[in-house]
Amino acid sequence: MPKLMLDGLRILILEDEFLIAMDVEQLCRDHGAGEVVILKSLDEAGSDPDRFRVFDVAVIDVMLSGASTFDFAKGLRGLGVPFVFATGYSDFEHLSREFPTVRVVGKPYSGSLLVEALLHAVKQAAGDPMAG
Repeated sequence: MPKLMLDGLRILILEDEFLIAMDVEQLCRDHGAGEVVILKSLDEAGSDPDRFRVFDVAVIDVMLSGASTFDFAKGLRGLGVPFVFATGYSDFEHLSREFPTVRVVGKPYSGSLLVEALLHAVKQAAGDPMAG
């Protein structure tokens, strides 16, 4: 049996749209993720970023219920947890300025693009020169 692309990874999903969150969770599981946790709001995330250190990678919606997730993303970056942004917004200029090495996957996105972006983020964080 071939190795699954996200084999055993612990993945955090910040997404406020229920159906999208469920689709992303299933996609991650179908590609071998070991654990997938969904948070629907920044309130659910709480104020202790250290608890997210256990995740291998995250999918972060740029806006959750109208609130920017940039501070949360900066907290993950400070912990060394790689992530990708998923957004329905078409203006990525601010994202590329604040997070120049983070991939942005536009909604609606194909599953293969998201899986590839997650894999890239993990490899980049591990210092894989092929992730450049």
